[in-house]
Amino acid sequence: MQATINGISIAYHDQGKGPPIVFLHAFPLNRTMWAQQEAALSSNFRVITIDLRGHGESDAPLWHYSLDQAADDLRGLLDHLSIPQAVFVGLSMGGYILLAFHRKYADRVKGMVLADTRAQADTPEGKEGRFQMAQIAYKQGASAIADIMIPKLLSPATIRTRPEIVQQVRTMIEGNQMSGIVGDLMAMAERPDSVPLLKQITCPTQIIVGDLDQATPPSEAKLMAEQIPHARLAIIPDAAHLANIEQPEIFSAIVGEFAANVARPGTP
Repeated sequence: MQATINGISIAYHDQGKGPPIVFLHAFPLNRTMWAQQEAALSSNFRVITIDLRGHGESDAPLWHYSLDQAADDLRGLLDHLSIPQAVFVGLSMGGYILLAFHRKYADRVKGMVLADTRAQADTPEGKEGRFQMAQIAYKQGASAIADIMIPKLLSPATIRTRPEIVQQVRTMIEGNQMSGIVGDLMAMAERPDSVPLLKQITCPTQIIVGDLDQATPPSEAKLMAEQIPHARLAIIPDAAHLANIEQPEIFSAIVGEFAANVARPGTP
């Protein structure tokens, strides 16, 4: 499915019936990373997965990207789908976008799941690393980015013993255009520190992290869980940064239970 949002084409999948759950993917992947969550949850929920601007089947304009812009795209798609409020699941970059969305449009957030992500802004070293990765993307293309990212996204055991998952992730990365990859790196490098926002979050919040996540380790998840009022924390065993792909049954069960609780009458 395609919709014209803020002047560009945004691709999405809308499946199932019930309370809506909107999934925001990681960098530099696309909406197919949520395939197992769609299969597990669409019998009880309306599951919307989105190719964010610059990814998958969405347009990847060559211009400046920002997380606020991604939040505006998300709001536009919700309006297009006549969804006033939803539960949102954001993993990694998707979590950064979800925090930006909450900052701008908190009234649209019924509940949120922040998975394998962090609230802090990039350090100077982190920004430099994104700059260098952008140069590699420009000079060598998406396959070089896949070589860099796969060891950061998946656990060593998965890389060693589950070649089908490695290929799935590589295919997602190599399917993105250079403009989107570089644009996202710029957007993430420029994102603000969201730690001061955490204490102001009043909607139900679930934090998820893989216990082997090196990119956004459990210590980052614990910080968010401590700062967000009444937030819950789940640490998934034997999973790295893409916990939803390495341990899909556990991840989907946590999201499903959380969304069902949020949907109950009387939940704020």
